[in-house]
Amino acid sequence: MKKIIITQISEKKIKAGNPLLQFEDFPNELSFNEGEIVELVDSRQAFVARAYLAKQNKGVGWVFSLDNADSFNEAFFKNQFEKAKRKRMDLQADPETTTYRLFNAEGDGIPGVTIDHYDGFAVVSWYSGGIFRYQAAILAAFQAVFPETKGIYEKFRYQRKDSLISRFVTGEAAPTPLIVKENGINYATYLDDGLMTGIFLDQRDVRGALTERYAAGKRVLNTFSYTGAFSVAAAMGGAIETTSVDVANRSLERTKEQFAVNNLDGDAQKIYVMDVFDFIRYAIRKELQYDVTIIDPPSFARTKKRTFSVTKDYTQLLEELIQITAPDGTLIVSSNAANYKEKNFKQDIDQAFKNSHCDYRILETFHLPSDFAVPAGSRTSDYLKVFIIKKLAR
Repeated sequence: MKKIIITQISEKKIKAGNPLLQFEDFPNELSFNEGEIVELVDSRQAFVARAYLAKQNKGVGWVFSLDNADSFNEAFFKNQFEKAKRKRMDLQADPETTTYRLFNAEGDGIPGVTIDHYDGFAVVSWYSGGIFRYQAAILAAFQAVFPETKGIYEKFRYQRKDSLISRFVTGEAAPTPLIVKENGINYATYLDDGLMTGIFLDQRDVRGALTERYAAGKRVLNTFSYTGAFSVAAAMGGAIETTSVDVANRSLERTKEQFAVNNLDGDAQKIYVMDVFDFIRYAIRKELQYDVTIIDPPSFARTKKRTFSVTKDYTQLLEELIQITAPDGTLIVSSNAANYKEKNFKQDIDQAFKNSHCDYRILETFHLPSDFAVPAGSRTSDYLKVFIIKKLAR
């Protein structure tokens, strides 16, 4: 096994619980084969950790163990899956929630691969060619620990030479759509339709809060609405009106479907297929006001008219949405950008309210739900930041 020297700063980071490796962690030029297992050592050649190297969007590899006796093999993978299964016993026993994160990469001990549960079916996401090298052993270990799994699908979240992004692997094929439950609400999902399935599982707690505490009797605006999951959660919580806005053409059909699988009339809700910024201009002209505004934009998006980046443009977006949020209204402000630090996010929120000459109060803060386990020392792994904010009337 190749031994590779790491910097002193990297050694401290690893021992503090951050498993991500980046080029700056290595004082010497780094060359490797995708998925290569290496021993990380300090400047005196003393053992620090075992890792596998693989190029992906966050860095060049991951530490998988601080124990020199561990191997990256089926036995190791099986042990990690067994621990993850024990942690999720409550979710597995909850008939009101049948979809959740079953295994969360570095947070559960196998960096680079996540597995989501959809009412008995598993969706495995691979984040690099390096981790996919161990696919056979990982899936064998998974099936040994989760023999109850009906069928397995794969998503490839890295660029493959064959351009493949999704496929059915083994077992029983899921219905199309597959209806799952979250907090007692139905959602239509598609397990083999590109990278996305129709619902972002990391927002479960936020949707639950919306249904339980903020939606009743309110007019709700859901921007960047995707398939309308927040809109359905609001309607099921007693919202008198929901408005969903997304630029994607199929958002109309998919949002109506989400209402339909809950026996709600989609035609009674407002659904706009248009650029969110154009809708905001329209709402300002029409003097529309909403009691609850949901803001969960992509980290980066480009349309024919504009480019949006959360780190550069969130303040302006929030300022404009504050205008169409009623006095004493609520804003659910979210970002899933790992490179957007919570401190900077809060500063941008504060600046937006100052520019709008409005006071505000943060009512609740959310991060990833418990099934999205994260290493204690890895801030980038804990990427979700959500603030539920009250716009104070003057």
